Amino acid sequence: MSRVGKRPIGIPDSVQVNIDGSKIVFKGVKATKELDTFGRVKVELKDKELIFYAIDSAPQSRAFWGTYRALANNIVIGLTQGFTKVLEINGVGYKAAVVGNTLELALGFSHPIKYPIPSGVEMTLDKNQLTIKGDDKQQIGQIAAEIREFRPPEPYKGKGIKYIDETIIRKAGKTAKK
Repeated sequence: MSRVGKRPIGIPDSVQVNIDGSKIVFKGVKATKELDTFGRVKVELKDKELIFYAIDSAPQSRAFWGTYRALANNIVIGLTQGFTKVLEINGVGYKAAVVGNTLELALGFSHPIKYPIPSGVEMTLDKNQLTIKGDDKQQIGQIAAEIREFRPPEPYKGKGIKYIDETIIRKAGKTAKK
């Protein structure tokens, strides 16, 4: 039994929800998002609450039940509050700059890395902390992972790009032979 799927999603006043067959359309202040369930779950809108039901008792049906409820909840949260990921850039000479719709990174390579910022995503830079904001949780996480992948943190000096809440287990370097 899905514990996630059981809970109804409270719809705030700033979000309008329409159920059109197997599609759920969420309309917020800034954007409109759509979730297609492909008929795998039953969806009802009652008293400003979105309720999901499993079609049958098969394990795959129950898995879809929880998954689609979580996806719909992420859309509602994204349209009301938004999502944020913060990356920290550590290293001598490692720099970042937001120029127009491009993030320029100097990470010790022979060339600067230019990362195009997708529409609907906002990036701000404060010293060595890069903040990524947007309304799509999956997109924000994917962008943060791609930027981190340019120079992942290394365990000896801690240089690289890491998430702000990530801890790097440091290793001891070589010691002189006595």
